[in-house]
Amino acid sequence: MADAKTIAVLATLDTKGEEAAFLREQLEALGSRALVVDMGVVGAAVGSADLSREQVAEAGGTPLAELLRDPTREAAAPVMIAGATRLLRERLEAGELHGILGLGGFQGTGSSTEIMRAMPYGLPKVMVSTAASGDTSSYVDIKDVTMMFSVGDILGLNLFTRKILANAAGAAHGMALVELTIEPRSDERPLIGMSNLGVLTTGALEAVAYIAERGYEVIVFHAIGSGGRAMEQMMKEGLIGAVFDYAMGEIADDVFGVLRAGGPERLTVAGKLGLPQVLVPGGAEHLGVLVEPNVVPDEWRDHEHVFHSPVVFVPRLRAAELERVAQDLGRRLQHTTGRAVMMLPTDGTGSYARPGGDLRDTESDAAFFEAIKAAVPVSLEVVERATHAEDPAFVRECVDRLIDLIEDDTQG
Repeated sequence: MADAKTIAVLATLDTKGEEAAFLREQLEALGSRALVVDMGVVGAAVGSADLSREQVAEAGGTPLAELLRDPTREAAAPVMIAGATRLLRERLEAGELHGILGLGGFQGTGSSTEIMRAMPYGLPKVMVSTAASGDTSSYVDIKDVTMMFSVGDILGLNLFTRKILANAAGAAHGMALVELTIEPRSDERPLIGMSNLGVLTTGALEAVAYIAERGYEVIVFHAIGSGGRAMEQMMKEGLIGAVFDYAMGEIADDVFGVLRAGGPERLTVAGKLGLPQVLVPGGAEHLGVLVEPNVVPDEWRDHEHVFHSPVVFVPRLRAAELERVAQDLGRRLQHTTGRAVMMLPTDGTGSYARPGGDLRDTESDAAFFEAIKAAVPVSLEVVERATHAEDPAFVRECVDRLIDLIEDDTQG
């Protein structure tokens, strides 16, 4: 097994030892090597671990004996998560880890996926969980975690559980065999990150085609909260080296605490890293509000509105509300001191606001644009164009300006 791939198996061996041993057998039968990590603390371990609970706790900063003096899950879990994360990162950096496979209920899923989310994009991550048929957003968040529903509880082996676990082993093994890797592109041709919303898709398609025509690659993110945060995480990990931030509904929704909220860090990362960026306040003139099917919320009843889908209600923001959004945009962009351009399409920031759109309001738009110009740093170039955000000429100018920033930097 000199060329075998190593798959870490995360399990509490006091309750899942039999299942972990079965996964080891399945992985080895497929040609992989299992690295069983014992995440248990209190009960006696069943079977053998390659990384014992003592090693995991020590790596997490607290000896196991100390955790056992007054054992609680609240105290033990952070230590075991930190320890397993540290030990697996060391193996990953040494080229000795090729995938992670976890199994558990609510607590095991929470611990295992926290470890998985600390690992880079592209490393296979498979979580067999009793919780995988519900809302898994807290487990997956913005990382490439594959959730697999165990259907039955993970308490002992039987003809059904064996098949589910064998499938999971096959999935992790197969992913680990894939030779394609994610490598940051050169500074001369960085991967471009681009945000998008449904109200900008026509323009986004134009941008994707034109970016390719200019000789670059782009990864597009659906800017509904998780998308923008994932884009910025990839900036931090060095995968994205330039940004076309075309959609900013995540900022508007964050100001009002609704569906697409991008969180406090959104729109700050590129500036802090000094990455080339072109910005457009696309889709920021309205909100996305999650509702019961076709129900208009009382607090937005007096606003112009449409339904983006039966459960996504879209109210048009008024001038004073858009000024709040502009001020928040400006606050977030204080980290951006150069290598950036704000492009303002003064005839509409998306399909709802463009000529003929259901939520067109030129007076509120004008107030929004004036507030943006007043709020952004003076070092940020602002360009106004008397057209709408999906105009092909506008989109192409945005792309050209971004590539000029990239190439001016590399040539300089």
